[in-house]
Amino acid sequence: MQIGITLPALPQDAPAPTNLVDTAVHEARQAYQLGIRSAWIGQRFDYDAIGLAGLIGREVPGLAVGTSAVPIIGRHPLLLGAQAQTTQAATAGRFRLGIALGAKEFLHTVLGTTGDSQIRPLREFLTALDPLLRTGDVDFAGELITARTPWPSAVPGAQPPPPILVAAMGPRALRITGELADGSLPFLAGPKTLAEFLVPTINAAAESAGRPRPRVVALANGLVTDAVRDTRDAAFARMSFYESIPSYRAVLDREGAERAGELAVIGSREQVTAQIHRYAEAGATEVVLGQSSLGGTDDQLRTWELLGELTRQP
Repeated sequence: MQIGITLPALPQDAPAPTNLVDTAVHEARQAYQLGIRSAWIGQRFDYDAIGLAGLIGREVPGLAVGTSAVPIIGRHPLLLGAQAQTTQAATAGRFRLGIALGAKEFLHTVLGTTGDSQIRPLREFLTALDPLLRTGDVDFAGELITARTPWPSAVPGAQPPPPILVAAMGPRALRITGELADGSLPFLAGPKTLAEFLVPTINAAAESAGRPRPRVVALANGLVTDAVRDTRDAAFARMSFYESIPSYRAVLDREGAERAGELAVIGSREQVTAQIHRYAEAGATEVVLGQSSLGGTDDQLRTWELLGELTRQP
């Protein structure tokens, strides 16, 4: 079973970092020593996820790193491809590029972006990005995106190309992802949604396009803890943001969940293990837990110890 974590972790009782990069690298080393072999970095409005992934992956040899996920709004395939190739070379081929459409309403508020459909930009972005990562060259002119390398742009050491995963959860985005990318990065898609909708949809699209079976990297907030009620209450409070975003609301409705916090993987070692296995049985090829600052350093350590043990199991 492939299992990962999200970084930076920054538990509630940890001191404020004096240098976020140093703290994230330290956390990554600790996780690797406990047996965890995969770390995913979300894009925020302070640090750069692709750059941080490259630094972590270079400082912690053997640890696979990925982004979960970088919005394509405001980015160009040529420049994003250059970043991804650089990080792939820096990590000796252990980078996974996760991209996202982004929540339209949220991005409009913070970036001022407009437009009704994000599906066509996703198709064109992937059509341009894939050959660039594979060969270092692209010659594409779509309705919305033009991407032409003026000279060979392959980065030595960046092969094989990093897999492209899309935070796709809607039917059209999943079909495009299955057709043009290497997998999906769903968040808040529980076992029911994975088994009954997401995995069959993306697999069918990939099969029709003659592509390999896609990766499905399921992300969830989770923690091994004795303080289940308090941690669950914290999850309800911190995850309520997603309940008003249409794309996440649709996923919660498919799962039959009223609140996003219901999808948090919280409990004893046995309970967390059972829930992780449910995701795997539903078709997830990797399960990634993020604590989302739900607990303290002791609970984080207990969680990472369990995930390391599960990673080492045959």
